[in-house]
Amino acid sequence: MSAPSTPSASALYRGRVMHQRLRPLRHRLSYRMFSMLLDLDELPALDARLRWFSLGRFNLFSFRPSDHGDGRASDAAGLRAWIDAQLAAAGLPTGGAVRLLTMPRLLGYAFNPLSVWFCDAPDGTPLAILYEVNNTFGQRHAYLIEVDPAQRAAPLIEQRSDKRLYVSPFLGMALQYRFRIEPPREAMSIGVSVHEADGAAVLLARLDARRAPLTDAQLLRLLVAYPLLTLKVVAGIHWEALRLWLKGARLHERPAAPALPLTVVRRDGATSSRP
Repeated sequence: MSAPSTPSASALYRGRVMHQRLRPLRHRLSYRMFSMLLDLDELPALDARLRWFSLGRFNLFSFRPSDHGDGRASDAAGLRAWIDAQLAAAGLPTGGAVRLLTMPRLLGYAFNPLSVWFCDAPDGTPLAILYEVNNTFGQRHAYLIEVDPAQRAAPLIEQRSDKRLYVSPFLGMALQYRFRIEPPREAMSIGVSVHEADGAAVLLARLDARRAPLTDAQLLRLLVAYPLLTLKVVAGIHWEALRLWLKGARLHERPAAPALPLTVVRRDGATSSRP
């Protein structure tokens, strides 16, 4: 009798996203969505096992390494080397599991406002989380934040960073992100709030999702349940922007993107930038 296969760390997460703008105008929306949690070391095996998912090639669902990191990786090993280099440069150990929560390319197209990298220490405890933000102007910035050792065994991880990348035309730059993360298990929650200098929240966003196995049958179900999801996300962003503008929301001028694409935040609050 053959030995049972090792359970995959990669999975699907199906759930709902909520955005609520609090000031100066109130505005709320929510929509269903799915994400893939991809263990970087499992990507070649997923490509070989799944019929409807491909690594670096067109398929119903696909993952292109160059969509993430510094945009230069051509394969899973290159993407793993990039994140390991960022961890090492931040003075953190490498060698633990790295799982990327993101929307895959659907019929060749993808847009991810936020992808989240869960980086573990070699002993399997949470080490750091990297928040990779894309705006609709083709710009990207990432925030690599070390997990406080006091929170590594806790069910909830709380982190924060000053905003570095222009995202919404209705929000300025003198703001701070606060993250509340329930790491992916059977259920997962990612909360992001945006705060002004006085601590007042101006926007709340939250993803709540549940785990499902990453199989061909599940992928076909997603194709039916979430047709053209990535296109709908982009269309929805512009539609909601139009609604806010019609409500009278003030536009903020877009500054140049940060000179360096990565902000590192240590647990003591010290920050630095990385190329």
